[in-house]
Amino acid sequence: MRGIFSHFAAADEPTHPSVSAQHEAFVAAVALADDAGLGIEIRHMANSAAALELPHARWDMVRVGLAMYGLSPAPDLHSSADYGLRPAMRVIARVSNVKRVPAGQGVSYGYSYTCAQDTTLLNVPLGYGDGVPRHASSKTDVLVAGQRRRIAGRVCMDQIVIDAGDLDVVCGDEVVLFGAGDAGEPTAQDWAATIDTISYEIVTRFGPHLPRVYLENAISDDRLNED
Repeated sequence: MRGIFSHFAAADEPTHPSVSAQHEAFVAAVALADDAGLGIEIRHMANSAAALELPHARWDMVRVGLAMYGLSPAPDLHSSADYGLRPAMRVIARVSNVKRVPAGQGVSYGYSYTCAQDTTLLNVPLGYGDGVPRHASSKTDVLVAGQRRRIAGRVCMDQIVIDAGDLDVVCGDEVVLFGAGDAGEPTAQDWAATIDTISYEIVTRFGPHLPRVYLENAISDDRLNED
């Protein structure tokens, strides 16, 4: 037997009574193992939130997940930037169709969205089958032509429609669903807040069938060498 571990139920709420109760129980369990002569080498119980918010719970190592990808594990307390984190994931697609429509035009299944004025609609080939939450229908923004524009109508299995207003957009232009926010695009946390979920759910929805590009040397050597 080499290790002993536990997991917090509410580390993103550091003052929740369960946090101190669980840590005290873990301390007692470690003492019990020591008294039994088990020679425990590794003790750990801190997920991302605990690693950042509860220094006393770091023990011999931590199990960061969400924080490793630059997302805040406790957005009600601190943003990613507050923790010194930068979101690592960016989801983009290309406009596949551009269509000018008149005011009153219904959009997507059920016509749950109606264009308030003459506008340009963009078809983007990503849908709930790819990871876009259906709850994002008519609620969530994307970045196109340097501006945030709303998903118009219901998210389909493999496509969404964007109301681009009078923006000058052509087929092939890039649409950023979410990213680090550097260019004004929504973040995964923005999406999560809009549809009342957590950023972890947003980023894990996008499955391995989507092409991925890994950017090397995204962190300078100076930053890598910092303590």
